Amino acid sequence: MKKSITFLFLFFCIMANANVRMPLIFADGMVLQRNKPIPVWGWADANEKIEVHFKQQTKTITADATGKWMVKFDAEKAGGPFVLSIKGKNQIVLKDVLVGEVWICSGQSNMEFQMYKLPDFETQKAQANNVMIRQFLVAQDLSGTPKEELKEGKWTNANAESLKDFTAVGYFFAQKIYADLKVPIGIINTSWGGTCVETWTSREALANNNDFKNSVAHIPQVNMDAVFETYKKSLLDNIQKVQGFEVSLNNENQFKTPDFNDSKWPEIKIPSLWENQQIGNIDGVVWMRKSIVLTAQQAQQGAVLHLSKIDDEDVTYVNGVQVGTNKLWDAPRKYTIPSGILKEGINVIAVRITDYTGGGGIYGDPSDLKLTFNDSEIKIDGAWKFNVVQVKIAISPNSFPSLLYNAMVNPLIPYAFQGVLWYQGEANVWRAHQYKKAFPLLIQDWRTQWGQGDFPFYYVQLSTFDEFGGNSNKGSRWAELREAQSETLHVKNTGMAVTTDIGNAKDIHPTNKKDVGLRLAAIALNNLYGQKGVFGGPIYKAHQIKGKQIVLTFDVIGGGLSTPNNAELKGFEIAGNDKVFYSAKAFIKDNKIIVSSDEVLNPLAVRYGWADDDTEINLFNKEKFPASPFRTDNWELITANEKYKINP
Repeated sequence: MKKSITFLFLFFCIMANANVRMPLIFADGMVLQRNKPIPVWGWADANEKIEVHFKQQTKTITADATGKWMVKFDAEKAGGPFVLSIKGKNQIVLKDVLVGEVWICSGQSNMEFQMYKLPDFETQKAQANNVMIRQFLVAQDLSGTPKEELKEGKWTNANAESLKDFTAVGYFFAQKIYADLKVPIGIINTSWGGTCVETWTSREALANNNDFKNSVAHIPQVNMDAVFETYKKSLLDNIQKVQGFEVSLNNENQFKTPDFNDSKWPEIKIPSLWENQQIGNIDGVVWMRKSIVLTAQQAQQGAVLHLSKIDDEDVTYVNGVQVGTNKLWDAPRKYTIPSGILKEGINVIAVRITDYTGGGGIYGDPSDLKLTFNDSEIKIDGAWKFNVVQVKIAISPNSFPSLLYNAMVNPLIPYAFQGVLWYQGEANVWRAHQYKKAFPLLIQDWRTQWGQGDFPFYYVQLSTFDEFGGNSNKGSRWAELREAQSETLHVKNTGMAVTTDIGNAKDIHPTNKKDVGLRLAAIALNNLYGQKGVFGGPIYKAHQIKGKQIVLTFDVIGGGLSTPNNAELKGFEIAGNDKVFYSAKAFIKDNKIIVSSDEVLNPLAVRYGWADDDTEINLFNKEKFPASPFRTDNWELITANEKYKINP
C-alpha cells in the first residue's frame, strides 16, 4: 500500500512539472490578428517537444533549456470560431477562437473609463449582443522587473453581462470598425488611471535615452517588497507632518458631532482633489468639516446641501445627523436637510470621504458648493478642516519608471495585433515640454519590443479641463501637453483624435466617450482599411504677418473651414513684442483665417485654444472635425525646465 501511495505521489509530481502552460491571453474566446504571422508561446519542461495545431497548420518545437517555446503560424484570414490545441506531455485545447482585428487600448483613466460609468449605459447594455467584439482585460499590477506572465486577465464578449467592464473608448471604436468591416474585433485593455507615460515605458528605453538616462541610472532593479516598506513609512510620515498628528481611526465617531473641537486640524481648499494639495496621492479615509453661521430665520427654513462631487464615497452629516450618502465618484451630491437639524449660530457640516483609487476628495465647480434656503444661499467653498484617519498603503505606479510596462505590457509581447489606441497625458501636464520626448520614446519603445514594425499608434489629444486656470498670459500646462501631442504626429504612422469640443472643463473624465471612439475609428478606417475620406480637423500650417493682421493657413481643411451655425470665431489671441496676449477678432476668408486686435498694432504671434479650459473654441472643417489648439510663436513656456524625477 505504501508503494502505491509513493508511486501515485511521484506520478502527480511528474505530471505537475510536465504540464505545458500558456500565457493567460491564450484562452477560450480569444481573438487572433488576421493577415499577420501569429506567435504562439508558452512554457514546458526543458527540451520537451511541443506540437501546436490551428486550422490546417501544425507547428512543432522543442522547448529550450529553461522550458520556453514559441511557434509562429502563417497569417490567416478573418473568421472563426476555431480551435487552437497545444500538445506536450499534456494537452491544452482552446475553443471559440476568432481571427480578426486586434487593438491594444492603453493609457490612464480616460481609457480605463468603463462602460458602466456612461450616462446611457442601460441603453448601451440593452443593445449589446455581439460575440464578434471581445475584450481581454489585463488586471492592474506592478513589477520592478519585466514579467513573463500577467497577474490576471480574461476574454469576454460584448454582451449585457460583461459590457460594464469594457473600456468605453475601446468599445465604441470596436463597434464602428466591426460595423464597417464585419470581421471579429479584439481589444486588449491594459490601462491604469492617474499614471504617467514613464511607467509605461521600458527601463531599457529610458536608460538609452539622453533625456531620461540620468533619472534612471542610479535606480537599482526594484525589489517591490522593500519599496513597499519605504513607501509606507514615507506616506505616513508625510501625513503626520502635514496634519501634526498620526493617522488613526480612534474616536472617529466624534468627528461628526458639532461640539467636537477641530481647531488643531489643518485646512484644505475645496473644491479640489486632495492629490493636488498637501494631502498628496493617497487612497483611504479623510474627514472634512466646515462650520457655518446661520441666522434664526435661516435655521427655521428648509435647506438643501450641495457638495458638488465627491470621489469616491461620502457619508455626510449636519450637526451630527446623517443627511446623505453616495458611492458614485462622479455623482453630484445634493442632500435635503430635515427640519429641526439646523440651528441659530454655528452649524457643522462633516463629511467622511472614502477614496478607493485614483483622485480623492470634494471636487467640481465652486458654484455647486452651497447651502440653499427658500430665498437665499450660503457659499461653502474655500477652506475646510481635514483629518486623514486611514491610508490604503499601496505603491503608486508612478513611484518608479517602467512598473506598468514590466507587469502589464511585457507579458503581452509578442502577441500579434494591428495597432494601439492610447489615451494618456493628464498625469504628465507638469512636465508637458518633456512629453515631446517621452511620448515618442514610448511609441518607439513598444515598436522595438514587439518587433512587428511601425504599427499604427493612434491617440487622443487631451480635452478641456480647468485644472489650474491656465491661459496664454499666465501659462497653461494643459495647452503645452496638447502641443506635445500634436508634435508627436511627426512620428511615423501615428494619428490624433482632437476632442476640444467634447470635454468638460469641470470634469477630468468627460463622459462623451462615443465620439472619442468614433474619431479614432475614422483615422483607422482611412489609414488602414481603405475608406478614404476626411478623418480629422484643421491643423495649423503657417502664418504671415500683414500689417496689423496675421493670416493663418491650415492643412486638413476638408470641405473648408467653418464654425457651427456660422458663429463668430472664438479662442484666438494675438500678441506683440511684449508677449502679452489679447483676445482677437478672427474671421474666415478663402479658407484662411485673418486675426487682429485693436490692442496690438504690431502683431507677432497668434494662439488658439491656449488654455486649460478651451471650451469656447469653435474652429472646425465642414466635416465637423475640430481644429487642434496651436501657437505660432516659439517663446519659452512654463514647463520648459521641468524634468522627470524618481519620487518613491
